[in-house]
Amino acid sequence: MFDESFLNLQSMDTQDLQRLKNKFDIIGNDAALNLALETAVAVAPTNLAVLVSGESGVGKENIPKIIHQYSLRKTGKYFAVNCGAIPEGTIESELFGHEKGSFTGAIEARKGYFEEANGGTLFLDEIGELPLPFQAKLLRVLQSGEFTRVGSSKVSKTDVRVVCATNVDLRYAVNQGKFREDLYYRLNAVQINMPALRERKDDIYLLFRKFVADYSEQFGMKRITLGRDAIEMLRNYRWPGNIRQLKNVAETMQTLEAGKTEISAATLSKYIPKDDPNAIPVRVENTKSGMSEDERQEIFRILYSLSSEVNELKKKVMGGSSYPVHNAVPPEPEHYVAIPQNEWSKEDVDIQDDPEKEDVDEQYHEAEPNLSIRGVNDELIRKALEKHHGNRKKAAEELGISERTLYRKLPPEYKNKKYE
Repeated sequence: MFDESFLNLQSMDTQDLQRLKNKFDIIGNDAALNLALETAVAVAPTNLAVLVSGESGVGKENIPKIIHQYSLRKTGKYFAVNCGAIPEGTIESELFGHEKGSFTGAIEARKGYFEEANGGTLFLDEIGELPLPFQAKLLRVLQSGEFTRVGSSKVSKTDVRVVCATNVDLRYAVNQGKFREDLYYRLNAVQINMPALRERKDDIYLLFRKFVADYSEQFGMKRITLGRDAIEMLRNYRWPGNIRQLKNVAETMQTLEAGKTEISAATLSKYIPKDDPNAIPVRVENTKSGMSEDERQEIFRILYSLSSEVNELKKKVMGGSSYPVHNAVPPEPEHYVAIPQNEWSKEDVDIQDDPEKEDVDEQYHEAEPNLSIRGVNDELIRKALEKHHGNRKKAAEELGISERTLYRKLPPEYKNKKYE
């Protein structure tokens, strides 16, 4: 990988760096930000592949623009493509083009971005979202400049400087088999990391003032200001959405608090979510049951829905009286006995099953309440038969099932019972 340490010998002077920031509307004096900008200018005259990394919303899109403007290709075209926004089935056509009639809707031949950007720069954002089958074709065009339009057998050539960006760890994606290792090393000749906003504490208030100034000027509003406690809160907030989130907060506050000369931390707290660094969405697998948390929650949802239906059926059978099932709202997951997937079937929890299906004897029991689904079904069938004096047809209609299903589900003592 490219070594950024040599930049210490040829770093930009303060005036040149500030002119660069003004040109691309970049705010901040953070050392990591300055290093990223200096690296972009240093590699711009070369043909090295550049990978820009950083969280979503940190401003990664500025780096390829700088590289293009400071390169020998600045007179060529510049295209920015969000790979994550292109459907998998059309991404090859978007990047390489297609011939007329090559697929439904291809009413004419079309150039792709690699062909259009010939002699210029192509920025591929969210490169980690590229489908694995397409990655081999991208590697080919990066190595040789050769590509083939969809529906064509002719090999075309292009001369494009490619800059990529990602907000995911591509090294981890490689280890997971979701990203080609050879493509990763081909893209990662030079890596430029854009720091997260929380790592640029001294820049946060500068950015906030810039966003407020631009927005108030645009709509003719009196500019808001922050008190010391609000500035401190602004600096110490985690900003998971980075600059994009800060811009939204600044513009919303300027709109709703216009005219206030000094906004307190109490007012500011209304516009930023409660900072909970531990609230990280993590998929946790249940190693004891072999069942994921999503699968367990789906079963709990079905059981909760079932309990409501059973109560409604009881209300109908008992003429309006309601006998709620124990714990209609399911308790916490640890109060349940896990059900292996191969032992669970929809027929176990649904009285309105298909009459052609085979009966299933498995039962699901809660760990604490002593209640089985089959027991509930038997009770409902007894009440329906007693209500209709043993008329199975009417009892089946009452329960919303077929007469054949009712017969299969009859409790043992009702199999041969005769009614007068």
